[in-house]
Amino acid sequence: MPSVVNGDLCIKCKACVEVCPVGAFHEAEKQVVVDPNTCIDCGVCIGECPQGAIKPADESDEKWVKFNAENAEKLPLA
Repeated sequence: MPSVVNGDLCIKCKACVEVCPVGAFHEAEKQVVVDPNTCIDCGVCIGECPQGAIKPADESDEKWVKFNAENAEKLPLA
């Protein structure tokens, strides 16, 4: 299950970007998003987020699962 960023909690510090081994994060205006097609579900980003904004998709609000998936493909890499 890929990771998902909750935009209500993300402060765009990019701690997750620095530890992601596959470059699954993309930069949105006010947050970063995870590309579910790139994420390998290693969970490293979850422990690194100081805001607790990243969770597995099955533990995330469906609106953020959808937002991450829809926006990852059209945004530049973080």
